[in-house]
Amino acid sequence: MSESPYSPALRTAVVLTGSGTAGAYHAGVLRALHEAGVRVDLVAGRGIGALGAMFASIDGSARLWEADGFWRARGIETLYGWRPRLKAAGWALAVAVACLALPVAVLAGVGAMYLIAWVLALAGAVGVSVTVSAAAARLLAALFDPGALPTIVPRLAMLACIAAMAILIFAAWHARRRRSRHEATGWASLIGAPLDSHEAVSRATAALWDLIRGAAPIAAPTAREISRRYAEMLAENLGQPGFRELLIVTHDVDARRDVTFALLSEPHRSRVFGRKGSGADADKIDLAGTGRDHALDALAGALGLPLATDPHIITFAPEAYWRGEAHRFADRPSAAPRVLEEVAAAGVEQVIVVSAAPALEGPHALSPARGDARGRGGEVLVAMESASLRDGQASAASLGLFPGGLFQVRPAHNPLGPFDVRGGYDLRSDREQTVAELIDRGYEDAYRQFIEPIVGAGGEPAEQKVL
Repeated sequence: MSESPYSPALRTAVVLTGSGTAGAYHAGVLRALHEAGVRVDLVAGRGIGALGAMFASIDGSARLWEADGFWRARGIETLYGWRPRLKAAGWALAVAVACLALPVAVLAGVGAMYLIAWVLALAGAVGVSVTVSAAAARLLAALFDPGALPTIVPRLAMLACIAAMAILIFAAWHARRRRSRHEATGWASLIGAPLDSHEAVSRATAALWDLIRGAAPIAAPTAREISRRYAEMLAENLGQPGFRELLIVTHDVDARRDVTFALLSEPHRSRVFGRKGSGADADKIDLAGTGRDHALDALAGALGLPLATDPHIITFAPEAYWRGEAHRFADRPSAAPRVLEEVAAAGVEQVIVVSAAPALEGPHALSPARGDARGRGGEVLVAMESASLRDGQASAASLGLFPGGLFQVRPAHNPLGPFDVRGGYDLRSDREQTVAELIDRGYEDAYRQFIEPIVGAGGEPAEQKVL
């Protein structure tokens, strides 16, 4: 946390960083900043923070926290679900395992019945004991009947395994028909990434289109057209209350570099995008210029998780630096230092960093390790993000990137991992917690950590350019 006093007169940015459910925490913080009238000139995002940044840039952050907004709407639990083909194949394999486990379960039941019969015989209930023993014998005979165990059970298990393999092969064949050089080949094409980010991208695109079109009953156009309208709307209204500059950082897997998508006002736009024909143009895309068709591409790339989801393919224009090439884009969880550098290059003097990853300040504050796949993956992701954010803050402080100060809003405790879109159990409070509660926690933390102690101590905030 910066020791510099907050000043509403300085050029200010909000940086939203995190993955998955962290977007709900961002929404709560944005709501608090909106209510407090905190002036913001630029909103930057990495990961799910790109979603909040795109809404906040066009005076639409309320669509994130409202009762029917993005993070409170029904169906939010479908974000980052298992890929349909893996889910179907998994159910088929579960049926196969159940078929193979059925004889073992029956044998265990027969053993329990004989034990009960023996106890009944010792207790003097000989008649009941004989009845239970006879029932166990009939069940055992039915299990090893030639028409059951040797034929039906193995065949059912084999059919289930064949169905699982057929599902994976069909999905791989379908993908091969439209495969580019980026698609996996061989056995990798049968499985692919375990999670699916398409639902997150589709919901975000639909919500942005509803905001852009307003009350006009217009059917949603293509993603490229929505991107163009978004960029035009933001460029035409920069400087108006509720509209602010946008900066998104995602990673180009093929070029092996982070790429900044930004829409800035002058003179900051000329400072950032001024050099033409140099190598720097490869990692900076002007959304107000030739890159205006890539606003949703930037969002889709930021929502893609490395290894967990398939990367998003961006096809560049023939006149762009990459001359019409198609590149894979995904989020890089450790990109926080790059985001802060780009924000500083855009002329920002003070920054408010928002992260849903709690800071581990000392010993005896560890949480029990998660046992599920989503939980373990989320723990690794949060650890990478936290370390990256710590490095970025230290680097910004040593280089003096933000003379007005660097402030942060982070929870003291967050029981939900990035993939816990259905909520999760909190051991500390001994109850289930939902994503909606994470919105409220972000709202409270923003007031407790920034608005009351820092903004309140520095005087009244400006009345313009509020979130």
